[in-house]
Amino acid sequence: MDYPTLKHLKTSEFEDAARGYQAASDMASSAKDAIEQRIAVKMRQSLDGAAVTAAVEQLQKLAENFHYSQVECGVISTSLRALAADLQAAKKKLDAAVADAEAEKFTVENDGSVTYPAGGEKQDGKTPHGGTARGTTDKTAQGVNRQAAGFDPNPNYARAQAYADRIAAALKEATETDEKWAPKLRKLKADDDLTVSAKDWADVQKDTRSALKGAEHYLDDIKAPPKGNDPESNAKWWNGLSDDEKAAYVSMHPASVGALDGLPADVRDEANRAVLSEKQGQYQTQLDAILAREPAKYSYSGVHGARRVNTQWKEWNEEKERVAGRVHGMQAIQDRFDRTGERGLPEAYLLGFDPDGRGNGKVILANGNPDTADHTAIYVPGTTTDISTIGDDVGETPSDLHRSEYLWGESSKMAPGEKVSTITWMDYDAPDTIPEATSDSYARRGAPGLHEFLEGSRTAHEYATGSAGHTTVMGHSYGSTLIGDTAKISVKGGTSLPMDDVMVAGSPGMQAAKASDLNIDPKHMWAMGGNWDDWGVRKGGDLVGLGGDGNIPTDPEFGGNIMKSDAGSHGAFWDQGSTSLRNQAAVVTGKYDQVVHD
Repeated sequence: MDYPTLKHLKTSEFEDAARGYQAASDMASSAKDAIEQRIAVKMRQSLDGAAVTAAVEQLQKLAENFHYSQVECGVISTSLRALAADLQAAKKKLDAAVADAEAEKFTVENDGSVTYPAGGEKQDGKTPHGGTARGTTDKTAQGVNRQAAGFDPNPNYARAQAYADRIAAALKEATETDEKWAPKLRKLKADDDLTVSAKDWADVQKDTRSALKGAEHYLDDIKAPPKGNDPESNAKWWNGLSDDEKAAYVSMHPASVGALDGLPADVRDEANRAVLSEKQGQYQTQLDAILAREPAKYSYSGVHGARRVNTQWKEWNEEKERVAGRVHGMQAIQDRFDRTGERGLPEAYLLGFDPDGRGNGKVILANGNPDTADHTAIYVPGTTTDISTIGDDVGETPSDLHRSEYLWGESSKMAPGEKVSTITWMDYDAPDTIPEATSDSYARRGAPGLHEFLEGSRTAHEYATGSAGHTTVMGHSYGSTLIGDTAKISVKGGTSLPMDDVMVAGSPGMQAAKASDLNIDPKHMWAMGGNWDDWGVRKGGDLVGLGGDGNIPTDPEFGGNIMKSDAGSHGAFWDQGSTSLRNQAAVVTGKYDQVVHD
């Protein structure tokens, strides 16, 4: 970059462009929300049949286009702000050097050199003549110039050379900034079609990483999130940022922002949806490549051509199943977004997402906004929970996502006019097999994460409404064991679990003999059991020591409320129209007088 260009550069023009792209991002976000949360919902409520199904599918594609525009425009906006900040730093150095030179009546030429007047003591009756100093950033050349200036009888030479070197350094910095950002910004463009493909979303990830490498200095000037993941500190940090700083952090660090407990649900949702879409593109592209290189499954050997499965194919199949499972699980999350409005379902909020988190994947998905809900239920699933199956119904047994939806529907009916939010919390390494579920180690490792989320949920609600609201944590099977270990964290800290009610179904034990051992008020401890295999799960947990002193929550000795249940199996507590589901809803909404006790 030459001297006249940098001298007359207006970095405000880049900042104006950044604001324009951010406005475009915000408008795209609003359009996406309008389609998903209002237009498609109204169509489902008022129309039915093949025509409306097709129309809604087209709307979903349009919403994805808007989402893509939202994310990309956010990246462009932050990139332009970072470019402006880098150029402004160089321009400030240039302006300061020029001002200092002109204050001494030196002249800065159009090539950045500095002309200085005659000066110094007369020699042979003559004042040493003036001249022009040309700046350099080369260390060797600078040393030679300083030496020459030291021998020159005109003292103006040394000062002019220093100014010229400062100008050269500023120009070099601006040139390097231009060379760094020009190719990055040129790459930030979409295909010239109306289809947002998996490749497009995978490219968004690359665009973000590329922009992040360039925006490091700009982002360094923004206060970083506090260490330790304390929800209260996270909330204070977020509320201390300007709108521009918030937008920059979401666009450049969506995964980090989406994982911060204590931040508003809508902020975490926006960040995590960007991660979801990018990961969907990445994993789908990866799966397509895997499928394209399938090796031969069998090889034949021996006289009779005995067939055996190739080791190479086994390795290929394991990789395929793993990646396909991730793709399947991410589609289940997207399907929940697309179901908004069906059976009255409210908008969904993705409060946490990492396809490889904790080994089984991380999914925290809410029905309705928990920050403003009158009643919030946090459902913790049990053994074999995995992102690849989180949305799958098995026979007549509803999936973890559907269980949370059914609980929302029943609770909303029980508390008309009140806001309800139900959350599926899957952010721990759940046991993959029944033998593994006999160990408390999985619950012990997962407890800190659940505790932080519960604290964060309460913090976000208090910041949004000024009150904590009414919250229930509900554990199914091994999920109840995890809740027990989570309660122990609060006990060690001299407090109670940050919940109003604790409810468990099919619990094999909570690692305590009594509810009071976990500092849970027995009046607000609720348990239910089922028939057939559920009895085996509960008694089996008792036998292997997941309870305490031979007690599990459905035993009277545990000290809580035992609710009536008509669940015919371990996964049937959420059957629609069932007593077990109505009892859960009564607890969730605080309608304790409507609970049917066993």
